[in-house]
Amino acid sequence: MSESDPRRPAGLSAFLACMALSFVWGLQQVAIKAAGPDFSPLFQTGLRSGVAAALLIIANAFLLHEKWKQVSPKAFLAIALSFAGEFFFVSEGLRWTTASHMSVLLYTAPFFAAIGLSAKLPEERLTALQWAGLLAAFSGIAVAFLLPALLAGDNPESSLWLLGDALGLMAGVSWGLTTILLRTTSMNGAPATQMAFAQLLGGFAVLTPAALLTGQSHFAPTFVSCSSFLFQALIVCFASYLVWNRLLRIYPASQLGIFVLATPIFGVALSVLLLGDSLNALFFAGTLLVFAGLLMVQWRTIRAFLAGRRR
Repeated sequence: MSESDPRRPAGLSAFLACMALSFVWGLQQVAIKAAGPDFSPLFQTGLRSGVAAALLIIANAFLLHEKWKQVSPKAFLAIALSFAGEFFFVSEGLRWTTASHMSVLLYTAPFFAAIGLSAKLPEERLTALQWAGLLAAFSGIAVAFLLPALLAGDNPESSLWLLGDALGLMAGVSWGLTTILLRTTSMNGAPATQMAFAQLLGGFAVLTPAALLTGQSHFAPTFVSCSSFLFQALIVCFASYLVWNRLLRIYPASQLGIFVLATPIFGVALSVLLLGDSLNALFFAGTLLVFAGLLMVQWRTIRAFLAGRRR
């Protein structure tokens, strides 16, 4: 590390922390899907964002003490809406597709972020290897999600399944757009708490009214619905963010990003174990292509990290 960068290289403790975060984030879609019959997914994601936003304000006031910068209302609104869009598509998509599918499709976000950032920032321009990674990833999406639906023909169930997968892909687009906005607007350089608050507030302000207006505000207080909501609000949206924020203060973000590539793997495995999702050969092959593409897109960062560890 250079003298100007106070962060130290990520080691075993950072790796273990990121594996725990990947597990939590991979479990997120499973929790939403499992509680769906008792707690409408759209209502879940709206309310959990509100609870987490309130806890974030309290944590920053009494624990983190981060000083927020002046951000243009346009940038704040755009980030809030893109985050709300991400979880709107996640919530709606989980009504029709499986949590394992959503886990893979949601984590296409780095691909869309890479494409957008390469168009806006010269230092983010993609190499030939990264373009090949994008091609591999989207080929994998076609193999895992589009091809099975086409082979099923006019089966109504396959049409709804394809709709859920399309919404999952739109969730990845929205997350990628959020990343682009955080890098290219006046929000760039803002404290992490401010960035997260803009997103959580947007999720609450958009998704909760949307759930109420569309009649998706069903809630039955069962063990599954209550435990899922508490897990999402307290662990996913609040506690895991605080841990991530702490890690970003200690270690380089690029190195941490390599470790959390395990998130979709955890998501698929937990979907199979807890929800009984089935994995056919096409899904398995397509997912491998997507993951290979993700590694290719991140290869420069991975190579730099490995070189630093050897030194």
